[in-house]
Amino acid sequence: MNTIGDYLKSGSIDIALLLSLTLKQSNTQLYTQSNYRLSTRETDRLTKLTQQREQGIPFAYLSGEKGFYHLNFKVTSDTLIPRPETELLIDIVLELFDQKYPYKILDMGTGSGIIAITLADINPRWKVSATDFSQAALDVAKTNTTAQVSFFQGNWFEAINDQTFDLIVSNPPYIKENDSYLDGLIHEPQTALVSGEDGLNDIRVIIDNTPEYLNKGGYLLLEHGFDQQAKIVNLLNKKFHNIKTFKDYNGNDRAVLAQIK
Repeated sequence: MNTIGDYLKSGSIDIALLLSLTLKQSNTQLYTQSNYRLSTRETDRLTKLTQQREQGIPFAYLSGEKGFYHLNFKVTSDTLIPRPETELLIDIVLELFDQKYPYKILDMGTGSGIIAITLADINPRWKVSATDFSQAALDVAKTNTTAQVSFFQGNWFEAINDQTFDLIVSNPPYIKENDSYLDGLIHEPQTALVSGEDGLNDIRVIIDNTPEYLNKGGYLLLEHGFDQQAKIVNLLNKKFHNIKTFKDYNGNDRAVLAQIK
């Protein structure tokens, strides 16, 4: 049996994180107890996790959770892993809306629920709804709920019938088919990532249909790929105005906010 210190010196991928997961200890505890020898059961557990990580399975799927904004979210292979870039959408909404009023907000393609649940948790006055075509993803989102969110199953607007909202927000699939970027995302649900030859198929559906589901003066907020902003602005120009573009924390084009004409 090896000690914690032996494993920490091994250089294995994410070994400190995997040890923390195996032993349910913080990183600090690992280093202060470096002489602790793992039991046979703990060694077997660590070996399995190490093999899975070396196969490319993301750590978030091994731990079953990922932090986003101020909350931790359960994630499974049915949901995308939350990315820091998507936190930009939360900041935009908080800047856009006065938190005193009960605005109606819809998160389309919610996945694990990160956008809808974060907004509802920050401001319970807002009436937040969320949709996804995947019932498995919605089941995960419901377990993540910390505040009142109404969930609906269906493909984009099929899920919400004749409801209208002050804001529709979405982090939709926007990666091109056969994009080499997908090679590093093979463990995540491809239907939540890929959207046609140019990556804009789902965004077109959202832009074309959103006006029917917005209240007067309502907004559409979209996350998108780093090279898609100009095309999306062009798509929005027909039915939207007051279009604003945003860069993420790495300086890449990442989001567009537009108001219905």
